[in-house]
Amino acid sequence: MTASPLDGVRVLDLSQAIAGPMTGRVLADLGADVVKVEWTNGDITNRFGPVRGGITGVFLHMNAGKRGISVDRTAPGGTELLLRLAAKADVVVENFRPGVLDRWGLGYEALSAGNPSLVMVSISGFGRTSQESQRQAYAPVLHAEAGLVARQSKVDNMPMTDVAVSLADEVAAMHASIAVLAALNMRQRTGAGQHIDLSMLEALIATDDHTSEAIDGRADINDSRGYVWEVVGGPLLISADLRTTWARLSGHAALVDPTPGGAPVEIKVANRREAMRAWLAAFADRNALKAELERANLAWADVRDNSTLFENASLRDGRAVVQVDDHAGGTRGVVRMPYRFSNAESTARGTAPRRGQHNAEVLADWLGATPVEIAALSGQGALQTGD
Repeated sequence: MTASPLDGVRVLDLSQAIAGPMTGRVLADLGADVVKVEWTNGDITNRFGPVRGGITGVFLHMNAGKRGISVDRTAPGGTELLLRLAAKADVVVENFRPGVLDRWGLGYEALSAGNPSLVMVSISGFGRTSQESQRQAYAPVLHAEAGLVARQSKVDNMPMTDVAVSLADEVAAMHASIAVLAALNMRQRTGAGQHIDLSMLEALIATDDHTSEAIDGRADINDSRGYVWEVVGGPLLISADLRTTWARLSGHAALVDPTPGGAPVEIKVANRREAMRAWLAAFADRNALKAELERANLAWADVRDNSTLFENASLRDGRAVVQVDDHAGGTRGVVRMPYRFSNAESTARGTAPRRGQHNAEVLADWLGATPVEIAALSGQGALQTGD
């Protein structure tokens, strides 16, 4: 059997929603034994979207391949149980507001006291030491604070609106995963663990190729987007700004600018745009148009939605999606992480757990707990199961 990069690594996932769970999901695909702790109120991502076998699609995506336990930290033995699990973990992932776990006796200081080699990543909106550390920080808040909302409005000349993806969460998860892997690598040299403070706002601006414009104080914005055109067979995106598209099409297809000399630049832009639109729309065959764009050295894309996403030729072989148990007698697809190693395996290792599904299994595996001890924890309410 092919080994996985993180075989033998234990991860205690105390997080919920997206940024933290996605970090755990990445580590699980890489082979780590990730145990998701669901609290008494469950995970918010299990409340949105179609439910199958007690879980939603987004919950499945964020938590595939993990084992799940449910703990009431306020019940007798609840906090102690979490401390014992953390003492056996290599990594702890959390995304509570800064200070919450400390007040519960589960912060880094408490966890590392029993496990000095522990790597813990704390994901928050603005960072643990920020003056705004206690602000609510959902993804749309970070999109606005990071300049994404205003920029999109300016380049589109449209009213401001949020982006239609939890980008702040996903980007933070990717950086958190990188930081955890780096800390584990450093631990191999030093033997010591450490606490990683990861700000979602900083993750966004660190990943934004336009941040340098803000640092330099540029008021104008470099328009690096693609533009969508209505052509035969439906919308098609050309990955170039209007000036570049005109330069390549006018040279390749001999398009002529109809604008008279001395006309305002706005008229020139509008006329050139109309000339390009008319040329693109004149094709009766979509493949012929794509071939011409290739010859003009213009990259194109079919504009897909949920109904056509997996018709992309690069996704038709099915390797991007793994079928896992749906908890209802069938299977359900989940996207695997996009890492394809030449000598290691990375994939979704199973479905997402039902709340408390692996209580007994994890406690026996990680702690050597006996059935009597597990029954006692369940009886006093420290261990819970789903409805």
